[in-house]
Amino acid sequence: MLTEPTTDLTYNDVFLVPSRSDVVSRHDVDLTSTDGIGTPLPLVVANMTAIAGRRMAETVARRGGIVVLPQDIPADVIGSSVSRVKSSSVRFDTPVRVDAHTTVGETLSLIPKRAHGIAVVVKDGAPLGIIRPQDAEDVDRFAQAHQVMSTDFVAVAPDLEPREIFDRLADSHTEVALAVDAAGQLIGVITRTGALRAGIYSPAVDAAGRLMVAAAVGINGDVAGRAERLLDAEVDVLVVDTAHGHQQKMIEALTAVAAVRDRIAASGRRVPLVAGNVVTAQGTRDLIAAGADIVKVGVGPGAMCTTRMQTGVGRPQFSAVVECAAAAQDQGKSIWADGGVRHPRDVALALAGGAGSVMIGSWFAGTYESTGNLLTDSEGRLYKESFGMASSRAVRNRTADAAGYDRAMAGLFEEGISSSRMYLDPRRPGVEDLLDFITSGVRSSCTYAGARTLAQFAELAVCGIQSSSGYDEGKPLHTSW
Repeated sequence: MLTEPTTDLTYNDVFLVPSRSDVVSRHDVDLTSTDGIGTPLPLVVANMTAIAGRRMAETVARRGGIVVLPQDIPADVIGSSVSRVKSSSVRFDTPVRVDAHTTVGETLSLIPKRAHGIAVVVKDGAPLGIIRPQDAEDVDRFAQAHQVMSTDFVAVAPDLEPREIFDRLADSHTEVALAVDAAGQLIGVITRTGALRAGIYSPAVDAAGRLMVAAAVGINGDVAGRAERLLDAEVDVLVVDTAHGHQQKMIEALTAVAAVRDRIAASGRRVPLVAGNVVTAQGTRDLIAAGADIVKVGVGPGAMCTTRMQTGVGRPQFSAVVECAAAAQDQGKSIWADGGVRHPRDVALALAGGAGSVMIGSWFAGTYESTGNLLTDSEGRLYKESFGMASSRAVRNRTADAAGYDRAMAGLFEEGISSSRMYLDPRRPGVEDLLDFITSGVRSSCTYAGARTLAQFAELAVCGIQSSSGYDEGKPLHTSW
């Protein structure tokens, strides 16, 4: 066996050293991604079926990131989801709409789909009232929405400034306002916290000013045909995705998709092409040579992935990011750091290591906006089920149209957890709450390094290596010792 002795590092193994800084405020830091896409936030939601759907895509894009819709979803369904994302408001959250005769039981089942916590009763597009969970306490579940709705709600014009919306809500001691246009049509909803966020975040939008969304393609089947259908659906970024990205079949699939992408580019429409996953400089160079604009880096660090324990294959994520980012930069390209993120510090370290954006999966599974149903355990804790994209559950979904024997054979081999409970953090139950948590940490990291942009951060950041006890020393203690 030929080996090249190295000591590779993961995020827990490293830390950032503070430097002299003249950056006074976190809000002086520009978090625009350096991956060539230029989203206002360097955050990407992974193309996992249990996480990435239309609700997640709208919400994250509204705050500046982008979501990759999974490759297991049929292209026509992706097209419908993309259309709905792009027709959504860039300022206001999408309302949960019910009509006057919707049952209370159905209404209550819909409210947790969104973090704003209400349903709006509408007629011909105009709001009649709102329903909060407390409005339906001790009410028969077959009662109708109009019987429990409150007609006392705050309505605001769609062009009202965030500060004015916040003040209106504060003055009326109300948490949620309805955005209603001049014709009386419901546009969206906004909370007090949402008004604050609207003044801090910028949405990720396409050339037409609509919310951005990405979609994934696998390496099997009619890859070019699916890519063409996704581009016709106006997907903004294409991701060619497989667990082992440094293989001949990936090169062939990527080459085919790149040809489709290039035909679109000839008409003046630029669609970035992402491919992965790899963990080496050579893998990065090979995917770029085959047509990738961005390379996805990470094998085995994901919370749902069992690859390293089953196969011994993978690489500690920080070292993989640093090496692959340098290789991509030499080619004028960039990488996404995919996986291994458990804390805001990990996002900061990936960006310091040269990643253009950071892809997050399982951390976002336990939110209102992920695709799964909201469940409750025996202790009353809210959770959602998540599963890996190479797990037997995902394989069953992916091979639904295959012959029974072929499906059964594919199901024998899995590399991923098929069912995991991802609990909602009571302090941060929505994905926007997690975005606040992550971005505040990354902004602070930049100020410690004296960086006003992520390009400066990657240049100025100084990393050190620490022991496991050094890592433990940095953990807060929630109870005394």
